[in-house]
Amino acid sequence: MVVGVHPTAVVHPDAVLHEGVEIGPYAVVEKGVEIGEGTTIGAHAVIHQGTTLGRECTVGPHAVLGGDPQHMEYRGVPTFLRIGNGNVLREFVSIHRSFREGEATVVGNNNYIMAYAHIGHDCQIGNGVIITSFAGISGHVVIEDNAVIGGQVGVHQFVRVGTMAMLGGNSAFNKDIPPYTLASGRPGRIYGLNVVGLRRQGISPQVRSALSKALRLLYRSGLNTSEALRRIPQEVAPYPEVLHFVEFIRGSKRGICPWVGRKASDGES
Repeated sequence: MVVGVHPTAVVHPDAVLHEGVEIGPYAVVEKGVEIGEGTTIGAHAVIHQGTTLGRECTVGPHAVLGGDPQHMEYRGVPTFLRIGNGNVLREFVSIHRSFREGEATVVGNNNYIMAYAHIGHDCQIGNGVIITSFAGISGHVVIEDNAVIGGQVGVHQFVRVGTMAMLGGNSAFNKDIPPYTLASGRPGRIYGLNVVGLRRQGISPQVRSALSKALRLLYRSGLNTSEALRRIPQEVAPYPEVLHFVEFIRGSKRGICPWVGRKASDGES
C-alpha cells in the first residue's frame, strides 16, 4: 500500500489510510479515523476520532473535521462524521460530529465547501452541494442535492434547504427553503424559480414550466399553503420534481420562507 505521510504529520497507528492517501505537513489524524483511496489532507489539518473520509477527497490546510459538537449538553459520548467521495473541503473548513450518541453528521459526495465554511453537528448534506466561504450551517440542518449556499449565509438550526435551491450571499434563513427556488434576504425570502440552476442540471422546459406554475399557486395566487398544496397536484403535471416540491413543503416543521418577488412574472422557464 502506497501512502505518503509527511514526516512532521502525526498519524495515530490505529488510523486506516487507504491506497494513495497523502498527509501534509503538521497534519493530525486521530485514532480510528479512516481515509479513502486517493484523498489528500493539507498542512495543519486535523481529522478527529470518529471521522470517515471517502475516496478522492481534498482537504485544505487548517481544516478541522470531526470536532466535538458545539452543544452545551454534549458529554463526550461516541459520535461520528461520515464524509463521502469526491468532496473538496477548502482551507479552515470545520465540520462537527453528531451530538447524539452513536449517530453521525453526514456529508454526501462531490460537494464543494469553500474556505472558512462551517457545518454544525447532525447536519445532513446531500450530493453536489456548493457552500461558499464563511457560510455558517447550524446543527440539524438538511441540505438536499445540488443546492448552492452563498457566501456569509447563516442557516438556523433544523432548517431544510431543498434541492437546487440557491441562497443569495449575506442572507439569514430561519425557515425552510423550497426546492428549485431562489432565496435571499435577512430574514430570507423567496424571489422566484432557480431557472439558471434548473437549466444547468438538464431539467427540461416542460418540467421548468410545471414548477413555475406550482410556484405561482403557492405564492402568487392568494391561496393559503394548505389550499395551494391541494390544488397543485390537481392543476400541475405530476413530474417527479413537482411531487418533490409538494412533499417538501408538506414535510416542513418550521414553515417555509415567504415570498418577496420581483414585479416581473416568475413564470419564465
